[in-house]
Amino acid sequence: MEYVSLGRAGIKVSRLCLGCMSYGLPGYQPWALDENAARSHIRHALDLGFNFFDTADVYSYGRSEEILGRTLKDARIPREQIVIATKVFFPLGSDPNQHGLSRKHIREAIDASLSRLGVDYVDLYQVHRFDCDVHIDETLEALDQVVRSGKALYLGSSSMYTWQFATMLHRARELGLHSFVSMQNHYNLIYREEEREMLPFCRYEGVAVIPWSPLARGFLTGNRSGHNGGETTRAQTDKLAHRMYYDDSDFAVVARVTEIAAARGISNAQVALSWLLHQPGVTSIIVGATKLHHLTEAAGALNLPLSDNDMAALAECYRPHTVLGHGYGDPLGVQAGQAGRSIPGRSLSASFN
Repeated sequence: MEYVSLGRAGIKVSRLCLGCMSYGLPGYQPWALDENAARSHIRHALDLGFNFFDTADVYSYGRSEEILGRTLKDARIPREQIVIATKVFFPLGSDPNQHGLSRKHIREAIDASLSRLGVDYVDLYQVHRFDCDVHIDETLEALDQVVRSGKALYLGSSSMYTWQFATMLHRARELGLHSFVSMQNHYNLIYREEEREMLPFCRYEGVAVIPWSPLARGFLTGNRSGHNGGETTRAQTDKLAHRMYYDDSDFAVVARVTEIAAARGISNAQVALSWLLHQPGVTSIIVGATKLHHLTEAAGALNLPLSDNDMAALAECYRPHTVLGHGYGDPLGVQAGQAGRSIPGRSLSASFN
């Protein structure tokens, strides 16, 4: 395993991060694993050298945090050797104050996450999405208080438009507040729109990039089809993937990945992960796994070099996509009525697709 700095932060993280969205309640998603299966995956990740674990309060309605916390405690790994990341934003109940990035929700959400994880602090506390309904000063001040109170060491962000992220960083500096050290965004061989603005911006600012869905929700493994989605449970039931991918150009990218993988005698996943690890500015990639060999394959990608010809071949089939993954409640887009909200120092009006 390799370990690198989380952007300009002093903390070191493994280049592979175990994403825990699939651990918790099988009813949360058809492919989600129960606690016994999840524990085996977390322990295997530890054996492979993972020190970075990413979850969110919304995953299995908090159960993912509970399972991760219990498993790490039972593994008797010293707290200082583990980097725990969780997120806040999406609703956990029907009460209007149980979602978003208000001061009230952030204050209550961090305490609830710490309780479920069974720890005194998290290493990285991330906003899961941008909240158009709350003034960013309120959000930034609430997050700053989380750090000053010792409940989180660093702050991170997840999918949003670059102008939104840039505005938050700039405003945090103006107010003298703790700001974001990482961006967890949607980025893989099939979806590369982040290369236009977000990735160059993060490199310029020294912000760590920790992409989610590096295998495009499993699409890049090569076992998906246009007819019924594929043979696996996730392929057949992942409605979001069908809305995000499955264009003809997406299948062309997968065919090229399959070609290179077959020539090397390795898996599609290893080629796709290696490509992502080669991208400038990518710090650590969030690997979701529902089978133990997925983690072993991912670890193998760390030592897999790709030639310039391989990189060019993998890139040439890509076709532009509409923006995917920035959603406010809907991961595919911003809900109607959110354009034109004001932020400090300016009035912005935007048209979102």
